Amino acid sequence: MADKKSAAVSHVGKIRANNQDSGYAGSYLFVVADGMGGHAGGDVASAIAIRRISEVDKKYTSAHDAAFALQSSLIAANSLLAETVFEHNELTGMGTTVSGLIRVDNQIAMAHIGDSRVYRYRGGKLEQISTDHTFVQRLVDSGRITPEEAAVHPRRSVLMRVLGDVDAAPEIDTEVFETAAGDRWMICSDGLSSYVSDDRMEHVLATVPDAQGAAERLVKESLDQGAPDNVTVVLLDIDATIDSAHIPPITVGSAASPLSFDSDSTRRALRLPTLLLHPLKATQPDPSHFEPESDDYLDELIEEDRSRQRRRRVTWLVSIILIVLAVTAAIVVGYNWTQTHYYVGNDHGYVAIYRGVQQNLGPIALSTVYEKTDIPLSQLPSFNRGQVEATISAANLSLAKDIVDRLANAGN
Repeated sequence: MADKKSAAVSHVGKIRANNQDSGYAGSYLFVVADGMGGHAGGDVASAIAIRRISEVDKKYTSAHDAAFALQSSLIAANSLLAETVFEHNELTGMGTTVSGLIRVDNQIAMAHIGDSRVYRYRGGKLEQISTDHTFVQRLVDSGRITPEEAAVHPRRSVLMRVLGDVDAAPEIDTEVFETAAGDRWMICSDGLSSYVSDDRMEHVLATVPDAQGAAERLVKESLDQGAPDNVTVVLLDIDATIDSAHIPPITVGSAASPLSFDSDSTRRALRLPTLLLHPLKATQPDPSHFEPESDDYLDELIEEDRSRQRRRRVTWLVSIILIVLAVTAAIVVGYNWTQTHYYVGNDHGYVAIYRGVQQNLGPIALSTVYEKTDIPLSQLPSFNRGQVEATISAANLSLAKDIVDRLANAGN
């Protein structure tokens, strides 16, 4: 049997109790949804979304028609999530990211919301096609932080756009791309992209030719990194046959199991902070309401980020000042110690008493002439003259003067 040109693999990860990811690989449609909202929310949200979106898995006459149909299915899934929350209050705050592709001949239609990602591997190079709808990505786009800083930013889990019961008309990114034989398209949840580097993903896509094998290998790469989060990968390979279909279609993750609603109405309702933060990284839910695109909240987050940067700058400045003070104090103490020593040496052909030590600290002299005598070196015996030229150490000023007296007698 020939290897399939598409695949879908999902794993619960090494920490989670349930899989809140869902994935779908079909005849023309390929989707990943990463749910959030707690034990009784995220899995339901991603499953509802995938089941509704899978209804548009059909042949389209144009990629733009496919993009519109995919976008419409995401909006319909959003409404369905809101209806589900209305009927099951315990699911308040549940939501899901969605990244989907529909293949139409030599084109790909994409619809995307959240921080699951779409990648394209072409000509030995992996490229992220989708844009993360996260707070830190906004900071990167506005030039406030670098991509490297975004990877470790404390707010990197905050989502600005998702499907859920918050926005009746969420903004969906849609785009149409040309594709060519040899391209590999990958959709993944952040359980892969947050723990496996682009270089490692690129290596797997370059070295594992079979779609199923590559998807399984990518999931294993995440598991090898500890994989605390759910991880889902959907792959489709493009060749000249214009056939990436997975027949029969395959559904993985929570959407592959029957829907299960938490009937415990006494459980505290999960609200937006849980929606905006991936459950693994979320703290205790805050009861306040939040609108994902709220300018007030965005300004608040930006101000918090600026405050964090200011605190970091102040900490660095204080640390530098303390280091400079410590170095300065050490230099002062060291210099004062050198000034308690004396030695006898040559000063322009005459015997002199020097205060300090014979060494220099770079361009800084650690000794000065304390007292110049009228004893010329030329009148000293060659042995004594050599001693003075090499310098004669003295523990204190009194001993230095005794040395001068002995030299004066030797020159007579």
